[in-house]
Amino acid sequence: MTANLSIDIELLDTAQDVSGLKTKKDTVNLALKEFIERHKQKEILKFLNKIDYDESYDYKNERNRAE
Repeated sequence: MTANLSIDIELLDTAQDVSGLKTKKDTVNLALKEFIERHKQKEILKFLNKIDYDESYDYKNERNRAE
């Protein structure tokens, strides 16, 4: 799919230099993928403090393989 976008050329050039990619297309695609992944990670972090842990669970006992 082709799209015409008005992109800040200085940002694009800087992103291309930082990434080491050869084309502007690859640079934009990588930036979009990283943007999506970062926002997916933020969604996962919302659940971090919502997990109930069993206070009586003894993780050190589970490491014991001598049985």
